Amino acid sequence: MQDVVLMDDKIILKPLEAYNYEDLVDYAISQPDIWKYATVGLKGADGMKAYIETALADRAIGKSYPFIVFDKQTEKYVGSTRFYNIDQKNKTLWLGYTWYAKETQGTGVNKHAKYLLFQYAFEVMGMERIEFRVDNTNERSKAAVKSIGCTLEGVLRSELIINTGRRRDTAVFSILKDEWFSHAKEALEHKL
Repeated sequence: MQDVVLMDDKIILKPLEAYNYEDLVDYAISQPDIWKYATVGLKGADGMKAYIETALADRAIGKSYPFIVFDKQTEKYVGSTRFYNIDQKNKTLWLGYTWYAKETQGTGVNKHAKYLLFQYAFEVMGMERIEFRVDNTNERSKAAVKSIGCTLEGVLRSELIINTGRRRDTAVFSILKDEWFSHAKEALEHKL
């Protein structure tokens, strides 16, 4: 995938780069509970360095496409998200590894990001399905995914081990291309 930059009046999504370590490292040090539900542990400065290195290695082999999120209002980089498990043959991808600084949560940044990512995936990449996998105990994330038009498909019991060592039940959500065009796009636009 060529460099993708997506923006609207609230945010800019740019390709995550190694130098963005400086923009994000403070969150790994000062807000470690952001990753409470994460599958990957992100502890301190070394954790952020490893997180970015892994994201870039996965991008290099076409496995994912990570973005850094810039909030135009605060003029700060406030988090990251990515496309992953990109399957060109079946026209599907997963959207995740999303995290935001605490002060950004609930400000609308996530809805703007998801709108731009859905629009790009469905309207430019030609994807037919976008999937989300969320820790079933993470009520805030499940509510956020529902609020952007996704449907709960079910729960995978004891699917994987997260960074804390706990076995996770994973709630699987999705949004389909025809849902995006028939109602979800317009509904999300009204929420922006």
